[in-house]
Amino acid sequence: MSLNCNEINLILNELDLTGAFVQEIVQPGFNMLALYTYKEGTARTVLVCTAQGATRLNETRRKITKNDKPLRFMEFLRAHIKGCRINSCMQLGLERIVKLELSRTVEENQKSNNQRYVHISLVKDGVKKDAGASGSEPVEVVENYTLYLKLWSNAANVILCDQENNILETMFRRPERHEVKGEKLILPEPKTQGNDQSAIDAYPVRDWQQDEQFTTFNSYIDWWYGEQASELSKTSLLEKAEKWYTTRRAKMQGRLENLKSKQNDFENAGQLKHQGDLILSYAHLITPDSRFLECQDYETGSTLRILIDPKKTAQENAQEYYKNYKKAQSGKEELANDIEIAQKQLEKLDAMYEEIKNEQNPVKIEQLLRRDSAPEQKKKKQHPGLDYTDNGWYILVGRDANENDELLRHHVRGDDLWMHVRDFPGGYVFIKSQKGKTVPLEILIDAANLAVHYSKARSNTKVDLYYTHVKYLRRAKNGPKGLVIPSQEKNLCITPDKKIITKLDMSKQE
Repeated sequence: MSLNCNEINLILNELDLTGAFVQEIVQPGFNMLALYTYKEGTARTVLVCTAQGATRLNETRRKITKNDKPLRFMEFLRAHIKGCRINSCMQLGLERIVKLELSRTVEENQKSNNQRYVHISLVKDGVKKDAGASGSEPVEVVENYTLYLKLWSNAANVILCDQENNILETMFRRPERHEVKGEKLILPEPKTQGNDQSAIDAYPVRDWQQDEQFTTFNSYIDWWYGEQASELSKTSLLEKAEKWYTTRRAKMQGRLENLKSKQNDFENAGQLKHQGDLILSYAHLITPDSRFLECQDYETGSTLRILIDPKKTAQENAQEYYKNYKKAQSGKEELANDIEIAQKQLEKLDAMYEEIKNEQNPVKIEQLLRRDSAPEQKKKKQHPGLDYTDNGWYILVGRDANENDELLRHHVRGDDLWMHVRDFPGGYVFIKSQKGKTVPLEILIDAANLAVHYSKARSNTKVDLYYTHVKYLRRAKNGPKGLVIPSQEKNLCITPDKKIITKLDMSKQE
């Protein structure tokens, strides 16, 4: 249920925004916008919501939390209307479109006597007459904008235009409605209602009681949409949160049970080594066409039947069992690490759900849900490869030639540190530089272990690496993708430590 035209007029009368100044703009979500205004000692937070079923404009006393990443439309509004004076604020007829006329005085520096970087369509009073006397003097201009708030439930939008209604930017870009940058905004013809009483009868203001809790209609609307609306209310958001939590926890719990089941299977890994020993001990019993070896276990005295490959010798069959034993032992260690990570993820999920349940602000609840319920495939990666934060140092890891090349071209700079395993193919590791600081030896060793882990040398007991600054790398002429030749490099020799990789993986999940 969205606001009707008479409710919008009542809200605008209470807000009395004419003459107020826009001090700040915050966009907590894709369908919400908050304007912080100030007028004659009174500060107001005006919330605009464009969500279907909750489209509204009202003053709010709730804390508006910022989005994790600044959104496009908010940044554009900040650059253009922050500091503007609201010259007028009205609804166009009964169309549920609010029009705000804005203006501000700014200074523009003249780059030359003949070139001024000023939008002609935005200039109201023009430049000062004596401004052209000097090329370095500031030029004072008045910028004028019109901000339209379309409060239609199925097609709500916020649109910033110039004085000729040319669209500068929109909250939602809708080409089919011609609501995109550069288009001319087409406004509907205002409907006539005959008289005010007929309009009130056709679109009545919802029932509300003015009391100590709701001193204004704005406060009632803020409460109603925050608690009882079908969309973006606390009740509806908590229902979504419960569904999201139940589904996510069931998947995580299932994954944890699978890991524990595999761990139980690996507990018997010692039997593989013992069976390899038995094959070597009773090799004389194996015939060329034998698929099984029946022998007496010298430890328990029982008779065992061991599967073997008739195409292989006794030594080769035993080696196969020893190889599987080593894999099981290695997998057992990695499984313990994976189980610990999965348990921490479950604890983190439980804590997050408790935070959502205890949160009173619907805007904050919506942000938490949006941040953690987005599918992994829809989360845009800022860079290829992997990244780690190690004691305040940011490390990037490329795992193949494509990732190495992309990181080199677009995500590292000259002072960043490059590291690679010597004489083995593998990924590049980059340590992002910090101004005035030298990379500590502990961070170098951690990065070196990452370089070894993502290379063909990961099974070696000792590995040589070399590192240098990115500015000392040059691409190999006619070489394969990502291949570089370092200069002024330094050497580093380490013994790979799986505990370091485990530590970095654990910190990545926190």
